[in-house]
Amino acid sequence: MTKTKKKKIRKKDLALMSMLIPGTIYLLINNYLPMAGLFIAFKNVNFAKGIFKSDWAGFANFKFLFATGDALIITRNTLLYNLAFIVLNLIVGVTLAIMLNEIRNAALKKLYSTSILLPQIISMVVVSYLVYAMLSGDSGYMNNTVLKALGKSSINWYQQKKYWPFILIIVHVWKTLGYLTLLYLASVVGIDSNLYEAAEMDGATKWQQIRYITLPLLRPTMITLTLLMIGRIFYSDFGLFFQVPMDSGPLFPVTQTIDTYVYRGLRSMSNIGMSAAAAFYQSVVGFVVVLASNLIIRRIDKDSALF
Repeated sequence: MTKTKKKKIRKKDLALMSMLIPGTIYLLINNYLPMAGLFIAFKNVNFAKGIFKSDWAGFANFKFLFATGDALIITRNTLLYNLAFIVLNLIVGVTLAIMLNEIRNAALKKLYSTSILLPQIISMVVVSYLVYAMLSGDSGYMNNTVLKALGKSSINWYQQKKYWPFILIIVHVWKTLGYLTLLYLASVVGIDSNLYEAAEMDGATKWQQIRYITLPLLRPTMITLTLLMIGRIFYSDFGLFFQVPMDSGPLFPVTQTIDTYVYRGLRSMSNIGMSAAAAFYQSVVGFVVVLASNLIIRRIDKDSALF
């Protein structure tokens, strides 16, 4: 290869590499630069002295998460809710994506584009008020319409904790359904149609085509999205667990998670070091969980692992 050709190739690569600059800068500023503040988790922050001159607290800030009887409750709620979300997001997202892929009618596609994207357009603040409009004790749709039509007495939803695990799961699935369905649908649409035609010629039913073609080819996408969600298994949707239940005290046993617990502690004590310690703890545990999950998947199916 001549030097002229090598220079042309290098110039071409340089042009392509330059397109990475904006994304790389954003990644460094948004994801890596804030990591310099991890030392705050080990500081007893005193605003009069400043962050850098504040006294070191060691692991005292980390003890806050486990110093009370609430530690088991918030850890249990965070883990169990996220496990339910992971399983339901996978099942519902894949099922709906496969169903939508089978729809060929243009009118139904238009209906899909408006209804499925709507939950993603609405912010969590609006979602919380939509839930309140459904569950309000005085003017809520459930009490004034549904329960009344069934001859049932009204329910004080924001005082009855037994209903909220189901309410929170339903709201979360509804909120994330559009985004996940589009991701899975993009993968389904990318599958070679010749595979289905060949299977149909061999007498395969629609269910057999889904079982032996669609689902196996969807597996890499399913594993990737599941691993990403597992990485945040110690995090919770703050809007879902704080705004939707309207910060109702009687619901704390089933709506309190690590994030809301830290926020309430920060709001009452203004302890920035404690908040930083909780975020550090969540990040480390999430990182370890992703590594462990990826290692397990790598041993089962090396090609499906993230790395």
